[in-house]
Amino acid sequence: MTKEPLWRPSPARVAQAQITQYAKMIQEQTGQSFRDYWDLHAWSVRETAAFWESIWKLGEVKASQPYTQVWEPGADMLSSRWFSDARLNFAENLLQGDDDAEAILFHNEIGTRRVLTYAQLRDQVARLARWMKQQGVQMGDRVAAYMPNIPETIVGMLAATSLGAIWSSTSPDFGERGVLDRFGQIEPKILLTTDGYTYKGKPVRSLDRIPRLIEAIPSIEHVLVVGYLDEIPKIQDTPKATSFQDALSGETTSLTFTHTPFDHPLYILYSSGTTGVPKCIVHGVGGTLLQHIKEQRLHTDLRPSDRFFYFTTCGWMMWNWLVSGLASKATLVLFEGSPFHPSEEVLWKIAEEEKLQFFGTSAKYLAALEKTGLKPKERYDLSSLRAILSTGSPLSDASFHYVYRDIKEDLHLASISGGTDIISCFMLGNPTLPVYSEEIQCAGLGMDVQAWSDDGQPVQQEKGELVCVKPFPSQPVGFWQDEDGSRYRGAYFEHFPDIWRHGDLIEFTEHHGVTIYGRSDATLNPGGVRIGTAEIYRAIEPLPEVLDSLVVGRDIDNDVEVILFVKLAPQVEFSEELAKKLRDTIRKETTPRHVPAHLIPIADIPYTISGKKVEIAVRRILHGKDVPNKDALANPQALELYRDLPQLK
Repeated sequence: MTKEPLWRPSPARVAQAQITQYAKMIQEQTGQSFRDYWDLHAWSVRETAAFWESIWKLGEVKASQPYTQVWEPGADMLSSRWFSDARLNFAENLLQGDDDAEAILFHNEIGTRRVLTYAQLRDQVARLARWMKQQGVQMGDRVAAYMPNIPETIVGMLAATSLGAIWSSTSPDFGERGVLDRFGQIEPKILLTTDGYTYKGKPVRSLDRIPRLIEAIPSIEHVLVVGYLDEIPKIQDTPKATSFQDALSGETTSLTFTHTPFDHPLYILYSSGTTGVPKCIVHGVGGTLLQHIKEQRLHTDLRPSDRFFYFTTCGWMMWNWLVSGLASKATLVLFEGSPFHPSEEVLWKIAEEEKLQFFGTSAKYLAALEKTGLKPKERYDLSSLRAILSTGSPLSDASFHYVYRDIKEDLHLASISGGTDIISCFMLGNPTLPVYSEEIQCAGLGMDVQAWSDDGQPVQQEKGELVCVKPFPSQPVGFWQDEDGSRYRGAYFEHFPDIWRHGDLIEFTEHHGVTIYGRSDATLNPGGVRIGTAEIYRAIEPLPEVLDSLVVGRDIDNDVEVILFVKLAPQVEFSEELAKKLRDTIRKETTPRHVPAHLIPIADIPYTISGKKVEIAVRRILHGKDVPNKDALANPQALELYRDLPQLK
């Protein structure tokens, strides 16, 4: 039975979309004829150099020295070179907005609102860059931020990268061990931090951690402190400290930029680190810029002055992705705090007040919001809202329907997926295509994404490993302190030689969309049948009795048994009747193979700070192994709930 779409764009919207105009431009320039998006996509992966050159031109990339060759294919995916001889600066390309245009609108959970125009942003960046330069920051130095999602964090990143320095950030809810595991590896020269932050209305002071971090990371020469809880931060007990306010003082200064090669390191991001010390993933200036321009302008339809919101922290790659909206001269809308404080309505009040065009969030947030019973379309004017973007985990059927039923009917709902590994997306939305429940609309332009069987054969309309078979500019430059590239190669290129294996289990649908079944390293294999954990989540999490759940496999008698943990809604008691309902629902919505051998109530589900369930860590515990790095978790205490369970004796 053919699935019906939940939404189709109007002919007018299709005609006006930037991706439509882009396709017409490419047809005129090349003489190609594109019947639909899939023809355009086929051209983009077939004509690699021509495609990426067109994105450079689309973005009107500013460079002090032009490229001599777009793409130099290497002996393998790791040795390709992009935009040879070009020299550019990332910050320069993000600071081209008109003086009076709004660059940043900031809100927090306690009702603060601040505005920075592009002129004000440029002025602050210039002043902070001058201060950093006075402290000896040079091209290639690292500047680290232990910061909430506030305008000063963006100013810090732009100042650092304007000098050719490398930026790395994490959010203040990381514990000291988590910060040391990350920043201790990259040895930053400057640490940017605040005197604290608020969460659920409560102030959390954090400056007392800084002396210990400085002692443990001797490379830190200066600490720059933003007054967030207090207008003037109390820094007298913090060694090497300067207030952000003092760093920006003095006369106005001109903004200058250090130009670097295309693949010069820009950002260092980190793997989750729940099974060991986090990998330090280095991303380059040019690849990051081009990928984000492509994704935001063509796949999202972001335009100058659009109000672009994503609920994120500075420890999630979506912060880096959001900030690149400045390259499209958009207005970034930031929020700091809990999205459910003082109530579940806080973000929707902002959506109405600021007339957002784009609302980005996680699948987890949308599922939790539905559980509250809130129907934003009944309470708020969302007439300006054109798209909701969702990532972090697969979006369930219930959440797809919730968005169209209770938020807005005429809306582009773009489920997107990629990751920290590529600081961008493999699959994402398209404002000219229909939206089908539980499907990501398409593979991204220039991304030769396929599903492969274990023996390395492409498969259609069946589950397979997500692979990318052609190089792309936002591949990592490398891993930090991985001189021979062995860790980098081992992370992505060992399973299928010279083919990027991402670690997700996916299926291409009859609509050319993509369904994600979860991480392939968390895939369940009872009786040799591959089951994605997301299939079980989609079946039971819409039930009102279930607040959250976690599925893992346990090896037993040369097979795998499926174990389902359920966190129940308040006032719901676990019973044999409820267990039968859950099993019957799973059997009906999936297959008998998916029905768990054990169904266990649990008080909490462990998540990473960026909002991802940690199935592998729980699987380690069930097999009697330790979890070596718990500071990457938002709620590490939850892991103790899974030890020595009597139901599994």
